[in-house]
This record gives sequence, structure tokens and C-alpha cells, in this order.
Amino acid sequence: MNAEEMRWAFLRMSHEIVEQNPRLKKICIIGIRKRGDILAERFAKTLANLTSWDIQVGVLDITLYRDDLTAYGPKPIIGSTYFPCSIDDLHVLLVDDVIYTGRTIRAALDEIMDFGRPSNIKLSVMVDRGGRELPIMPNYTGITINLVGGEEVKVSLQETDKEDSIKIVEIVNGTK
Repeated sequence: MNAEEMRWAFLRMSHEIVEQNPRLKKICIIGIRKRGDILAERFAKTLANLTSWDIQVGVLDITLYRDDLTAYGPKPIIGSTYFPCSIDDLHVLLVDDVIYTGRTIRAALDEIMDFGRPSNIKLSVMVDRGGRELPIMPNYTGITINLVGGEEVKVSLQETDKEDSIKIVEIVNGTK
């Protein structure tokens, strides 16, 4: 997807969120670091233009909740987690760039529950690349991609990568 295609997919997802939540008054959008937090900010701006909702935006670093933490070595880089409000009894939109095995989302759900008990949590991802190991599915998806062995998906965002794009890259000898 190029920037324009991503913009249209993002706008479609935003409209789906509004259509499926017509009585919503307040929401906390929580983005998973590294790119989910950027997408969460984008959702907040877009939804603010489409609705009169009270929108709060938070960020989640799931590093300490990962089930493969030991693979990161003795000193993993840990970012901050920030919730702008209590999430108890609140609608939460969890945002990530790509869903693959479902393990990142499982870790995010565990961390969210340590902060409170939302009334519900819905998941939005820019890319669903299949390959689930856990029974976790997004509520809102920008694009679904079926990859073959040796391929990986790369989401680039203007804020960090100087362009908006989604590309399939080939992995050769462990490098992209």
C-alpha cells in the first residue's frame, strides 16, 4: 500500500469504529509501542473530527509482559506506559501496526488488566498477516496479507520512517 491507499484504509477503519459504537461518549485509545502509538494518535485526530467523543490517548510498552523476554538479553530496552485516565469501566481501543501470532496482543491485554478493568477492549491493526498462535482477532483491519515463507511485512509511517507505506519484504539469510 502506498500513502494514499493507507489513508483510505485508515479512514475506512475510523468510520467502522464510529458505526459500530453509535452510543459511545468516551474512549481511551491505547497504542502499542513502536508504531501502534503513532496510529493511536492518528485515530484520535480522525475520530475527533468524526464524533463528539471524549477521546484520551495512551501508550503501552509490553516489553516486560512478553513471553519471549529472555530472547532480548539481560538488559531489554523498556519504554514507558502511559494512561491519561482511569480505564475502569471505559471503552478501550487497542492499536497496533501488525498482528501475526497474537502474542503481542496477549501481552498488551495482560498489561492493560494490571491497570484496571475496562468495560470492553477492541483491537485495531493496520495489517493482519495471519499465522495466529493464539485465538485473538482484530475488530478493525486495514489490510489482510497472506505471506509465504521468507516474507515479512514492513509498515512505514511518516512520523518515524518519512513515508507511509506497507510493503512485503523478502528475508534472505536472516536479513531484509
